[in-house]
Amino acid sequence: MNVLNPKEAVEDLPGWTGGDDFITKVFKFDDFAGAFGFMSEIAVVAEGMNHHPEWFNVYNRVDVTLTTHDAGGVTEKDVTLAKRMEAAAR
Repeated sequence: MNVLNPKEAVEDLPGWTGGDDFITKVFKFDDFAGAFGFMSEIAVVAEGMNHHPEWFNVYNRVDVTLTTHDAGGVTEKDVTLAKRMEAAAR
């Protein structure tokens, strides 16, 4: 797996920022049901990819951090999952 530069990986991902070895975004929804629905949809996608996000939820907010631990940084798997999250959040 090729490790990507996190700051370059987020160039086409609105609202995402890159850290040393991760990408991150805060999603906000109308209410808890919207946030939980988003998480439920992405849980199925992530399981199918065998690539699981680090995330935290309070009420209408979902904080997401993506990294590929076994590669030691951001990979195309993270970018793909971030794009799926963007689609689900619309």
